[in-house]
Order: sequence, then structure tokens, then C-alpha cells
Amino acid sequence: MTVHPRAGAREWLGLTVLLLPTVLLFLAMTVLFLATPHIAADLQPSGAQLLWINDIYGFMMAGLLVAMGTVGDRIGRRKVLLFGAAAFGVASVAAAFAPGADLLIVARAVMGVGAAAVMPSTLSLISNMFRDDRQRASAIGMWAASISVGVAVGPLVGGLLLETFWWGAALLAGVPVMALVLVAAPALVPEYRAPKAGGADVLSVLLSMATLLPVVYGVKELAKSGLSVVAVGAIVAGLVLGTLFVRRQLRLEHPLLDVRLFANRTFSGALGVFLLSAIALGGVYLLFTQYLQLVAGLSPLESGLWILPAALMLVAVSTFSPALARRVRPAYVVAAGTALSVAGYVVLTQVGSVSGLPLLLTGFYILYPGIAPTMALTTNLVIASAPQEKAGAASAVNTTASDLGVSLGIALLGTIGTVVYRGAMPTGSADTLAGELALAEGLPAAQAEVVIAAARSAFTDGLNVAAGVAAVLAAVAALVAVTLLRRVPPSGTPAPSAPEREEALSAA
Repeated sequence: MTVHPRAGAREWLGLTVLLLPTVLLFLAMTVLFLATPHIAADLQPSGAQLLWINDIYGFMMAGLLVAMGTVGDRIGRRKVLLFGAAAFGVASVAAAFAPGADLLIVARAVMGVGAAAVMPSTLSLISNMFRDDRQRASAIGMWAASISVGVAVGPLVGGLLLETFWWGAALLAGVPVMALVLVAAPALVPEYRAPKAGGADVLSVLLSMATLLPVVYGVKELAKSGLSVVAVGAIVAGLVLGTLFVRRQLRLEHPLLDVRLFANRTFSGALGVFLLSAIALGGVYLLFTQYLQLVAGLSPLESGLWILPAALMLVAVSTFSPALARRVRPAYVVAAGTALSVAGYVVLTQVGSVSGLPLLLTGFYILYPGIAPTMALTTNLVIASAPQEKAGAASAVNTTASDLGVSLGIALLGTIGTVVYRGAMPTGSADTLAGELALAEGLPAAQAEVVIAAARSAFTDGLNVAAGVAAVLAAVAALVAVTLLRRVPPSGTPAPSAPEREEALSAA
């Protein structure tokens, strides 16, 4: 077995610099959840615009991750990291002071581009800085836990800032973090450039974006106008372009995305579990935070404080899961966690619009820690199952799956919630619950009470249905884990040689 030098103090300090933007970028995906009602009241976006404000960041991030990873291999991963940090910081300022919904969407999209440059650089640089197997596993575990922290503390940070300032302050929180990265990374993080990296294929980049965006547009159209030729046509066009993208990658000597990696059952299984789990959580999380404010009537700070216990449980389980996986096969640890999430989603299907807060919190406190084993363990499974020379591509695909999962959850389950809400409301009502509550303010007290009760009930119906769909997705994730990952040994098992490891994981 090859023995690599152990990392020293500089590498661990550099890891801290890389973990900070990782926390921030996932915090940025959730920090606006609590700000959504304030944005709706201030900028008066349509229902479709409100969804775009929340998920365009994640879609741009996911759509460009693989391309940015390839560029990093070619010109230097630290250079791409610094470019992304600068772009993210500038776009955050623009978003915070956006005077209208369209400009906010554009600024959030640019933030997504910056995040796409930062994320694959952080994970691939960690893999390069920590060559010792045990140290690398610990560092990657901390990287995965930082994602959990970002997702968890986003609503709390947003609540604290909204309680004191305005909704734009939640976006400005990332500026000092990215400034620190720009100053500290050149001193603590070594540059890395792959010795034989191929150039970025422009057509592949365009095809990857052309695959994603029509599908997203089609989902938005389904939410806005129902089943239509335009919506279905956009989704079909995206799938056709996706087929062309895959075929081109198989022909290229240096593909943008090496799709042959998916032939490895451990690689594809770990990604599948994470993607399904992230889709389920992403959409329900958005509806959950809106329920706290718009149905239960809590302030942003109160909402963030109610989320805090679940966030602490998430971090604790994320920390404990790698230790448990040294004794128990990772498949069973992940499956147990996703099964716990299923139970939590089922509880959410029973929440009502009147006095439903205790049941809502109970369900969330059950499901939220359940995703922690998936977040903590699947990243290392993905990296370990790929050949060493393809670790960068594996890092980019892993990050794409996590970002895309949360964003798809917002789009798909958010769409389901919107469709159910609109179906339960009379013609002429506002597209969103926030909009309907704003309209009710101008009505006589008795009439406003009836309108508000009906709107909150319709929104809760949407939450119930979305939670049911999330429960199904989480159950499928558990099944995938025990089916495709069951042969992966506990991480405490003595490490085999590289050829033995690749042969065993390919057969798994």
C-alpha cells in the first residue's frame, strides 16, 4: 500500500479557509427561505418569479460545476476558487440592493456562477492537500459536515438578520467570508493544476446547460399554466439534448463529464441516494419555513430559533455517522437515516393549518437528522469509488448532485405545493400565500379572516401532498442504499491495495 506524507498545520489551516465558503454557499441556498415573505411584500414578484428567486442560484451552480471543475484542472484550481469568490461577493451586493424581482433573479444567477467556480475547487483542493488516506477521509468528512452546517444555519442567520435589518442583509452575509478567502487562500492553499488535463469542450458546456434549462423551464410552466404543449415540449427537448450530451462525452478523449464513472455501482448508488434525499428535503424545507411565518405567524427570528434544535441534531448526527460507519457498513447507516426521514415526512402529511405547529415541528425534528448520514458518508464513497486520476471529475459530479438535488426539490415539490394551493383557491386569488395575505389586509375584518383561513388551509394542503411525495423519494433512497451499496465494507476495514480497491468497488 502506498504511504503518503501526512498533512501539517498549514494544510489544516488551509482546510479551514476552504470550509468557510462551503458553509456559506449552502447557507446561501437556504438563507432566503425565511426572507421569501419579505421579498414578496417588498418586490411584489409573481409566483413564478418567487420560485426563480429561490432556485436560480442552485440551478446555475449545478449547471456549471462540471465545466468549472474542468477549467480548474486546466488553469489552476486555486485561480478558479479566487475568481468564484470575487464574483460571488460582487453579485451578493447587487442582489442585496436589487430594486426589482428581475434584477434580483439576475444577481442570484451570477451568485450561482461564482458558487460553481468555488465548490469543485474546494473539494478537489482538499483531495490534493491531504494525501494520507485517513486524513483525507477526515477532511472530506468535515467538508460534508460543513454542507450540513450551511443548510442548517441558513434560516437562523436569515432570521437574526431579518429581525434587525432588511431582507438584503441576508445576502450581504457572504461578502466578508469571500473577502477572507481572497486574502487567506493564496497564503494557505497550494495551487494545483492537473498535469494532463484536457481543455474544456465548449459544445459540451453548452449542451450541459441546454439540457438543464429547458427542463427547469418546463417545470416552471407546469406550475404557472398547468399541462401545456410548451411545458411538455421544453422537458422533452431537455431530455433529447441530454442524450446528445452523453453521446458526445463517450466519444471525447477528454470529456467534460466522464459518464463511464456511472457504470460503477458504488459511484452511481451513492449519488442516487444523495440526489433523492436532497430533492425530498429541498422542497419540503422551503414549504416548512414558509409555514412557520405565514401560517403559524412566527417572526423570522422565532422561526430560526425553532429550527435550531433540528440543526444541532443534524450536525451531531453528521459528526457521529463516520465513526459508526467504521463498524457498520455505510449502506445500513445511510438506509437507517433515510428511513427515519420517511417517518418524519409521513408526520408532515398530517399537519393542519390550525394548531398544527407542534406536529409540524415533531415531523421536522424526526426527518432533518435523518438525512445527516447521507450527507456525511456519500461524498467519501463517491471519491473513493473513482480512480485516482478521475477524482476531480468525481468531486464535480458529487457537488453537482447535491446542488441540483436541493434545487430540483424546490422546483418540483415547490411546484406541487403551488399547484395544490392554486387548485384549492377560487379564481382571481393571488398566486402565493404571501400575496393572498397582502390582499386580505385591505378587506373588512370578517371577510379578511375568511380569506386568510382559506389561503392557509390551501397552503397546508400543498405541504401535506409535497411531504407525501418526499416520503416516497426518501423510501426509494433507502432501497437504493441497501441494494447498490451493501457490499461496501465499513471504513474501519484495513485498506487494500489500489488495484484491489478498484476491483472490489467496481464489483459492488
